[in-house]
Amino acid sequence: MKKLRVLHIYRTYFPETQGGGQESIRQFCLATQPLNVENTVFALAHNPEPAVMHLPEGKLVRARSWLEIASCDFGAWAALQRCREVADQSDIIQIHYPWPFADMLLPFIRRRNQPVVVTYVSDIVRQNSLSYLYTPLRRYLLGTATRIVASSPNYIQSSEILRGYLDKLSCIPHCLADTSPPTQDLSAHWETLLGRNFFLFVGVLRYYKGLDFLIAAASQVKASIVIVGEGPEGKQLREKVARSEIANVHFLGALPDDDKIALFSLCRAVVFPSHMRSEAFGITLLEGARAAKPLICCEIGTGTTWVNRHNETGLSIPPANPAALAQAMNLLANDDDLCARFGKCSRERWQKHFSPAVVGTAYRQLYDELLSNDRFEE
Repeated sequence: MKKLRVLHIYRTYFPETQGGGQESIRQFCLATQPLNVENTVFALAHNPEPAVMHLPEGKLVRARSWLEIASCDFGAWAALQRCREVADQSDIIQIHYPWPFADMLLPFIRRRNQPVVVTYVSDIVRQNSLSYLYTPLRRYLLGTATRIVASSPNYIQSSEILRGYLDKLSCIPHCLADTSPPTQDLSAHWETLLGRNFFLFVGVLRYYKGLDFLIAAASQVKASIVIVGEGPEGKQLREKVARSEIANVHFLGALPDDDKIALFSLCRAVVFPSHMRSEAFGITLLEGARAAKPLICCEIGTGTTWVNRHNETGLSIPPANPAALAQAMNLLANDDDLCARFGKCSRERWQKHFSPAVVGTAYRQLYDELLSNDRFEE
């Protein structure tokens, strides 16, 4: 199998920032590595030293982020130069949309006419007014793209933007590698503190995660709710729980991966109440499916209900609806057989659709297809 070199372009990356976008890129890279794909990630950082890092998933090349507007990082001339250097050594340029600065870079870094893959992570939701100014740049990027990849058929059907590019669309989901079971000591530690019948949320505490509605539902649920993660909404969420004197919601903050794996193994179910289209997929749902847990999510027209199929792997409810959320949680809290059936189906669905072997092969086939016409210059 011929060696291919793929450049992934995203606004930020580990170790400076954490999130589902970064994790999805890491998993793509790890999934394609065994298929003779050499991956490089280009990103901006507020402290880009060292400028080059060699990570298990591939090489990370960083330049300084000089400006941030509406959650969008911008670099200077040095960023263009550094990105162009790694692009010149790449067979495929893969831009993880949306990042307007990447769209601006593209005409200056693509000097060998390489195929351009746009991984369409999400529509622009919160900065909707600014999106009108961005429209010409977005049209340039998506028009230039050789192929656009969406992570779920749900998102293709619900995105007005993607409907204009059906002739170049592919659907390849995010993936998540399997993991070793947690150590007995770590499991025992968390079981002593939390037991085994708690509902688990894991993620960055952002405005679109629906955690206000989860807290509102908590008083109607006779089970503990464990929230793992930090983020911009963390302070106000903790204050809301304290004011309301809600005793069954526990904030654990950010935790290492080993602790999170232990919590996934112990929990009764995974609850993921994101209520806005900013939640395009939900890596946490994959983590729950991998752990053979029932899933609860909202129907928002995105990949959340592609991962979690209603009455197959868990329950799907209307968004921003504390009563429906509490009802779903209580149903799972009181039905062991249903939890076991949903959990078994979750694990099977992860293996069939979202495992690295499946997703890595799909991306390798896409890369080979795009390069088969031999349209780029050496």
